[in-house]
Amino acid sequence: MSQSTEAQFSVNLRVRLDNVPGVLGRLATAVGDAGGNIFAIEGFVAKGPILERNIVVNCSGVDHQREVLAAAEAVEGVSVLEHHDRTFRMHEGGKIEVLPLFPVGDRDDLSMAYTPGVARVCKAIAADPRLADTHTIRKNTVAIVSDGTAVLGLGDIGPKAAMPVMEGKALLFKEFGDVDAFPICLDVAGPDELIETVVRLAPTFGGINLEDIAAPGAFEVETELKGRLDIPVFHDDQHGTAVVALAGLENALKLVDKKMDEVTIVVTGLGAAGIAVGKMLLEAGAGRIIGLDRAGVVYEGRDNLNPAKQWFAENTNQDRRKGSVGDVIGGADVFLGLSGPGLLTVDDVKAMAADPIVFAMANPDPEILPEQVEGLVAVMATGRSDYPNQINNVLAFPGIFRGALDARASDITEGMKLAAALAIAESVPQDELAPDFIVPSVFDKSVAVRVAEAVHQAAEADGVSRR
Repeated sequence: MSQSTEAQFSVNLRVRLDNVPGVLGRLATAVGDAGGNIFAIEGFVAKGPILERNIVVNCSGVDHQREVLAAAEAVEGVSVLEHHDRTFRMHEGGKIEVLPLFPVGDRDDLSMAYTPGVARVCKAIAADPRLADTHTIRKNTVAIVSDGTAVLGLGDIGPKAAMPVMEGKALLFKEFGDVDAFPICLDVAGPDELIETVVRLAPTFGGINLEDIAAPGAFEVETELKGRLDIPVFHDDQHGTAVVALAGLENALKLVDKKMDEVTIVVTGLGAAGIAVGKMLLEAGAGRIIGLDRAGVVYEGRDNLNPAKQWFAENTNQDRRKGSVGDVIGGADVFLGLSGPGLLTVDDVKAMAADPIVFAMANPDPEILPEQVEGLVAVMATGRSDYPNQINNVLAFPGIFRGALDARASDITEGMKLAAALAIAESVPQDELAPDFIVPSVFDKSVAVRVAEAVHQAAEADGVSRR
C-alpha cells in the first residue's frame, strides 16, 4: 500500500536480530509492505549470534505506527525490544534549558557572581536603570507570551497545552537568531489580565513576542503593551506573517512584471494575520485591496465589524464591493489566503487576471492545493513545508528581534518591519529568482543576519534605538 509518510510520525524500533542470512531483508520487506519508510538503520558489523540495532521508520499516522510495529514483531528471527514515537521523545523534559555563561569554581568566582559582589551591580542599576539592558539577561532575552487561546491549527487549547509550541519557538529564536527566549504561558481570564501580567513581568525581558492569542483580543493586547512598555512588543502571528508574505509578494511581482501600486489584491481571513498583512501591504504602497471574513467582503458601513475590521474597511475596498470570493476575484492579480481550506476554487483562479499570484497560506490545509492550479498560476505559495515557497515566520522573527535587541530598541516600528521584508526578499539572488523560489530557505541562517542588520539600521533611522 502507498501512504505518505512523515518525520513527525516516525518511530524508533530497537530490534534484536538473529545473525542468519535473510533476517534483516525480511524485516525491511515487512516494514515496506506495511507502508513504512525506513529512514535510518544504525550502522553495524555482524558479529556473534545476534544483533541489536535501532531502526527509524517514517509513518503516516499513529495507527500506521501500530501497523508497522506489528509487522516488525511478526518477522521470524526478529524481536522488538523497545519502541518510541520520536516526536514525543524529542519533547520529553522540554526542548530548552538554562545554561551558565561563567563557571563558579572557587570563592572568587562566587563572590563576583553572587554575594557580595553582585550588590555593586544592583546598586549601579538602581542608580541608572539603563544598565539593566547591558548587565542583565534583558540584553538578549525575549518572553514568548501566550494564553493558548488560538494555537495554530489547534484553537483554544489552554496555556499548558500551548507550551510545546512556545518551547519550539524558543528553540528557533536561539538556533536562527542567537536570541535567548523563554515561554511564558499564562492562565488568564482575558486580555486585561494578560496585559497586566505581562507589564509586571516586563522588567525581566528585553522584548515581548506575543503568540497564539485569539483575535480580536490580540489587537488590544499588543496595542496596550506597546503603549505601556519601553521594550519591543511584537505579535508574530500578525507581523511575522505579514513581513514574510510581503517579501514573497515583492519577488513574485518581479517575476510577472507588475507593480505593487497597480495590482488588485484579494485577502481572505481577517483575523490577526489577515489584518496585519493588509496594513503592511498598504505601507508598502498597495493600491487596491479587498478583504473578506466569514461574512463576506468587508466594506465601510457593513455590520458586525470589530475595531480592527472597521479600520480595514475604512482603508481598503474604496469601491465598496460586496459579496463572496467569487464575486470579487475576477480580474484580481493576487490572492492572499489566511483563512481555511477549500475557499478558493479552480474557476476562481481562472477568473483572475493574467499571470495570477496565489498565496494559499492556511495551515495545515491551504485554500487551494498547488496541484489543483498547476499551469494556471504564475506563482504559488503556501504555509506548508512540503511545497515550494513556504511563507514561514521563522524567516522573520529571529532576525527582527536580533536587530531590535542589538539596537536596544524601545519599539518595533513599521519601518523596521518593512526593512525586514526587504531583507528577506533580497536574500533570494535576482539571478535565481523563479516561480518556485521567491523566498529563501528557512534553513538559510544568513537570512536572520541580513534581517537583523536591516532592522537595526531602521531602528536608528526611526529614532527608537537607544545605543
